[in-house]
Parts: sequence; C-alpha cells; structure tokens
Amino acid sequence: MAELSEALLSVLPAIRVPKAGDRVHKEECAFSFDTPESDGGLYICMNTFLGFGKQYVEKYYGKTGHRVYLHLKRTRKLKEEDSSSSAGDPPRKKPTRLAIGIEGGFDIPEEKFEYDEDVKIVIFPEHLEIPRDGLEGLPDMVQDRIASAIEAILTADSASRKQEVQAWDGEVRRVSKHAFSLNQLQNSVRIPPCGWKCNKCDMRENLWLNMTDGSILCGRRYFDGSGGNNHAVEHYRETGYPLAVKLGTITPDGADVYSYDEDDMVLDPSLAEHLAHFGIDMLKMQKTDKTMTELEIDMNQRIGEWELIQESGVQLKPLYGPGYTGIRNLGNSCYLNSVVQVLFSIPDFQRKYVDKLEKIFQSAPTDPTQDFSTQVAKLGHGLLSGEYSKPASGDGEQQPDQNQKGMQDGIAPRMFKSLIGKGHPEFSTNRQQDAQEFFLHFINMVERNCRSSENPNEVFRFLVEEKLKCLATEKVKYTQRVDYIMQLPVPMDAALNKDELVEYEERKRQAEEEKQPLPELVRAKVPFSSCLEAYGAPEQVDDFWSTALQAKSVALKTTRFASFPDYLVIQIKKFTFGLDWVPKKLDVSIEMPEELDISTLQGTGLQAGEEEMPDIAPPLVTPDEPKAPMLDESVIIQLVEMGFPMDACRKAVYYTGNSGAEAAMNWIMSHMDDPDFANPLVLSGSSGPGSTIICPDPPSEDSVATIVSMGFSRDQAMKALRATSNSLERAVDWIFSHIDDLDAEAAMDISEGRSAAESISESVPVGPKVRDGPGKYQLFAFISHMGTSTMCGHYVCHIKKDGRWVIYNDQKVCASEKPPKDLGYIYFYQRIPS
Repeated sequence: MAELSEALLSVLPAIRVPKAGDRVHKEECAFSFDTPESDGGLYICMNTFLGFGKQYVEKYYGKTGHRVYLHLKRTRKLKEEDSSSSAGDPPRKKPTRLAIGIEGGFDIPEEKFEYDEDVKIVIFPEHLEIPRDGLEGLPDMVQDRIASAIEAILTADSASRKQEVQAWDGEVRRVSKHAFSLNQLQNSVRIPPCGWKCNKCDMRENLWLNMTDGSILCGRRYFDGSGGNNHAVEHYRETGYPLAVKLGTITPDGADVYSYDEDDMVLDPSLAEHLAHFGIDMLKMQKTDKTMTELEIDMNQRIGEWELIQESGVQLKPLYGPGYTGIRNLGNSCYLNSVVQVLFSIPDFQRKYVDKLEKIFQSAPTDPTQDFSTQVAKLGHGLLSGEYSKPASGDGEQQPDQNQKGMQDGIAPRMFKSLIGKGHPEFSTNRQQDAQEFFLHFINMVERNCRSSENPNEVFRFLVEEKLKCLATEKVKYTQRVDYIMQLPVPMDAALNKDELVEYEERKRQAEEEKQPLPELVRAKVPFSSCLEAYGAPEQVDDFWSTALQAKSVALKTTRFASFPDYLVIQIKKFTFGLDWVPKKLDVSIEMPEELDISTLQGTGLQAGEEEMPDIAPPLVTPDEPKAPMLDESVIIQLVEMGFPMDACRKAVYYTGNSGAEAAMNWIMSHMDDPDFANPLVLSGSSGPGSTIICPDPPSEDSVATIVSMGFSRDQAMKALRATSNSLERAVDWIFSHIDDLDAEAAMDISEGRSAAESISESVPVGPKVRDGPGKYQLFAFISHMGTSTMCGHYVCHIKKDGRWVIYNDQKVCASEKPPKDLGYIYFYQRIPS
C-alpha cells in the first residue's frame, strides 16, 4: 500500500479536474474504435482527458510522459424484466412528426441492456492499478482531489455526446417575416367550416386559404403527379399575397402555414387573428386533411423505391471480415457512411491512410482527435481491418428478425464526423445531406491536407475542355478546368416507355378523381446512351461576349474530356427544378452499363482551320452604362423569386457572364456556403462616379495551398486569386486560360534579377497533377438515394468486391442478390487496364 500511495503522490500534480470547455473522450479511443466495452476497456488520460485503447495507451505514454489514467471497463448484460408490469410493451404508435426522439416522432429504440462498470486508476510504466475505492491511507486532501477528478470524468458529458443531437426535429419552423404585418383585404369574405372547393378547379383536397384575400386554391402538383394543380402558387405569382394556410389542418393548436415569398413552411403567431378575419374560429376547428409533415413521412415510407434499393424483399447473406465492416448511423449520417465505404475500397486511399497508419499516428499532434490525417487513417483501418466486423451483440434468447440479419456492431465514426464537419454550416449538423456535396467536401479536405505529399484525389481528378464557338465570326475559344465529377443530364423526352407513362398518368388521374387506390408506379426508362448524348451535345450560350466582335453574340459551347481519370465518378442529375422552380426528383430508371467507353468524348484542342478569338478580357462595364456591369435583370428576378438574396443573384449572373438562369443557379448552389455569399457585388478598380475602389484582402493560405497542391507555383496561385477576388474555383479556371502568359512570366524571372534558386524552386510544371489513360471503364460501385429530396430519405451503397456485389446499408453488410444498378444516384467506374 505504501508503494501505491507513493506512486499516487508522485502523479498528483498531473491529475486535473475537467472544467467547462474541456472535451472528455471517455467513449472512444483517439486512434481506434475501442470503447469501454472492448476487451481491454478504455484508458482516459487524467491530464488531457483523451481516451486510448489498450493497444495505444503505452505509445501515448511513451510520447507524452503522461503516467496516470482512469481505466473504464463496461460489461453488458440484459436488463431484468420489470415484474410489476404485466401488460407488456405498448404498441408502437405511427409517427406523426418528422422527428426523432420527441413526442410524435420516430422512437429511439429502448436500450435492452445495462452495464456493470469497473473503474480504477492505472499508473504507467509500472502498470500499478488502484481501484476507485482503494484510496484509503492517503491524506484527506489527496483523497478528495483524486476522488473529485474521477467523479468529474465519470459524470462529464463525453465529447461525442456534446456533439450529438439525440432528438432531431425536421419540423423546426421560423416565424414568418409577414406574420405581424400581413395586409388583409376588407372584402367581406367569410369561409365556411367545411365543404371547401378550389376556386379554379374541382379539387376538394390539398386546399390552401390565402390569408390576404380569402381565396381558396389547390396546392402544388408533386413530382409523382399527386397533389394539386398549382393554383395557389399561381395566385401568389399574380398577386404577391404571401401567406396561405392549409384548410383541414386547422386545430386549436395551430395549422400548416406556408410563405410563398420565403418558400418554406413557417409559423404565424397571429394565426388566430388572421383566420378570424374570415370568420374562422380556430378553437372550433378539427383536422380533416393530412399535414405536410404527414405527407412527407408517407413519401419517405414509399414501398417501391425503398424496397428495391435496400433489397429488403430478399433474404441476404451477411458478410463479415476485412473490408466488410458496417458503420453506425449517427443520426442522418448515411450519406457519409456510403461515401467513405466507397472511398476506402479504392487502393490509393488505402495506401495513403491505412498502409501508412503507424507513420501517421507517430507524427500526430498533441490532440489527435483534431488531426485530419489521424482520423481518416483511423476510419480506414476500422473499415478494412475486420476487427469490428462482427455480428451485432444479441440478447442470447430471441432470434433476430429478418431486418436485423446481417446487422453488425460496426464502427461509430463520431470523431471523424465531428472533425470533417467542423465549421461547416451543414455537415456540422445532424440533418440529412447530399452525398455528392459531401463527396466534394471530403475531396476538398483531402486537398488541403495533402499539400506536399501523395494525394489520393488524383484518381478522380480530370481536365474538362470547353470549346466556345462564336456563331457570328466562326472563331473559337478553348479553355480547360479541373473537375472530379461528371454530371450527367437526364433527357426525359428520350424515355423508351412514353406510351406507358401517358397511360399511367391518365389512370392515376382517374384514380385520384374517383378516390381509388393509385395504380402501380410506372417509372420512366431512359437509355444511358441518351444521357451521354445530352452531355456531349452543343449548348447554345446567348448574350456571349465575343472578343472577336467586341460585342455580344450567340455561341455554342461543347464540353469534352481533356484527360480521363483512373476512377470516373458520374452523378445522375435526378434532382432538378421544374418549370415553376419547385425542386423535384426525377423518378427514372437508367440501365447503367457494366463496361463504359467514353473515348468519343475526348477533347481535340484547336483544330486545323479553326481560328481562335483574341484573348482579351471582356469589359466589366458597357459604354452606355459606365457605372455598373450590364446584367440580365430577368434572370436576377427569376432567382430572387426563388428566395435567394438579391446581391447573391447579381453576383451569380455577373460571374457566369450573363449565360442564363441555369448557369447562374449552378453558381449559387456552388457558392451558398461562401461567407460573402449575400454581400454586394463590388468590382475592384472601378473608377466611375460613385464607384468604390477596393483593396481586396490577401488570398487565404488554404486557397493558395490548394492550388499549389495541383502543381502550380505559389506566385501563380497568388496571382490567380488576386485576379478573381480570391475565388478558389474561378482562380483555377483563370490559370488555365492564362497558361501561356504565366509561362512567359516564368521565363522572364531570371532576367528581372531573381536568383536561380528562387526560379528553380518555383519552376513547377504548369497545370494540375492529373492522370490520363484510355477512356474505358468498368462499374465497381454506386450510391443510391431513397426519398423525395437529397435533404431527406436514406442512402446505401453497393460495391463490387471479390467478383460479387455487396450492399452496405449502415451497419448491415450483405452479399447483394439484385443490385439496383438502374436506380443509382452516384456511380464509380474504374479504368480497365489496357
């Protein structure tokens, strides 16, 4: 005992009591997915509060010298049944709210287990163990300090728990900006308590009361043809009256209120007063129609798409072992799970992070939980090692149901999710996200962290050649840009089953009129070849500034590949905007080929007989309007009506060169997360009356490093960023369009007195590091989406491993029987070796 007391006294100065703001990692190892339930338990450093599994705690001690750890070991056991309750579990209620873990939402499964917890202090390197209750014999002050530290660690919220949202609510709504200032016409309109009908058609369901003039009109037509005839939204466009309430949802507790101006469901604190204007007494109203949330839940539980993509109608064989590890869903994180499963099936990512695991861990900073390379390597090892690919812990008595077969304990990448989402307005939340956007976000993070080392992103990177041909002069302009995804359009007019679709729409319309069950869904079948043709077809660009004419003209834009990547990522553009700019998902089947040849899309560069346009920058202002650039106001208004800020819309039209609404919309979607997204358009160097000459901020080091990692010099990166107001995306495009100028400047460096060393250090070959080869590919993975929008629903992925298709559905990993290759969202093709 004297030895233990002496050891404790020697480490006493290093023992800290966690304070507010300290992250206590007591649920997960910083270098592995070991937890207190693992065989070796978890060691929590009592100085830094970092957690380590048995395999890594000694290495951490050797690196830092921290000697004292709190060891947690939990043993799981079944909860004893409550004998006082003989009625059994109540039946599960059908969800009525698009939420998790709150009243009316989807239930969080009740924990079936309880835990025995063993707590002790371990001192290194002697491996001295002192039980939590073994502090007798120490001075009272010492006992109190150690006991306080232990208690504080045990009761503190774990770092992951602080970042998780246990109850997710998809119905959180904002108070409308019109709620307290709504103008209501004095037109003596009175609304009866029932028997409503659309003022413009015969619809008696999905009816909305405009709260300005009392018009009753039907709602929007949904992407599947159900819903209304768009009369309510058309009325808003004609009148500008913003707020409408859904009739049939009004109760004493509230109702569904929609703001067309804000393009969202909103709250109206003055609802009772607004309804009373039309003679409606909220306290006497009863619910007779489905709320928008109930409709969304019904959509999310739609049978056809969900069953096909998850293969839930087939008994699948569970798979376990290296490369077959499931990932727990951390609350709408299936988009992340699907993307990383595919990425770590690619050898380049395995070599970068998993094969170099020890080297990465050895060079990790003091807090490895905040190091990108460490957490990515940890994730990759967790997926590929097979250590965590084991059947889910059962209760030992009940047989698992069909849906639970193949379920694993898997890994829970909380540290990775927290780190990669840090500071991001969307990926830092527990909301559902677009898998394509996350893929690009992850690629960007890899770029930032591979500035001067092996970069696995090179497998995806390719050059796009864009050719613009001025139809007035026949002169051409060639540019190149970097991309990682081929976005493939879906030409619905090329569907092979048009007659079936027309017949289905008619039968569905009749069923809706007669209040009968809807007919079996008929999905549009679009050939892949038609999608490929649409991608390569020339696109007309109106209001194109032709440097050959020094005036606006009409041009044709053709897109080709300047290089073919090792892995071709294809996104099917299923999510689009309808004619009324309402987002919709195309319900389409595209039979994707197992083998793909896109050699015909190879760029050719300037051809014999073609004459290039002069390389002159278009003027920022026009002669007849010297104070501001000439922008297409009709496009700006179109974008503003969709709910985007006016200044952002002006910038979108300006930076896309007045090339139309679609190009401007793509710019907005790509820049919505920019901190200056809604700031006014300010042009540096303007000198007209009333203009502002600005000194732009210096380019950020992250942007400079990202461009340098593509193979450009630092000077080139700085010049490109300054020329494009520090826009990373535009800077890369700028470099490609000024390659000849940059080469000439590099050649003049020595003649201008720069040292040879300076010149050599920056004489990097111009252009990004891209791999090129034949344009023949084989399908090896695809990610599928279920649901009405990228922001809701569920993602799974299928990956071809060892000659067979495997489905990864969060914690469930099974051999695939019928991979739905025609319903995918993102496809990954691997180059066929020549």
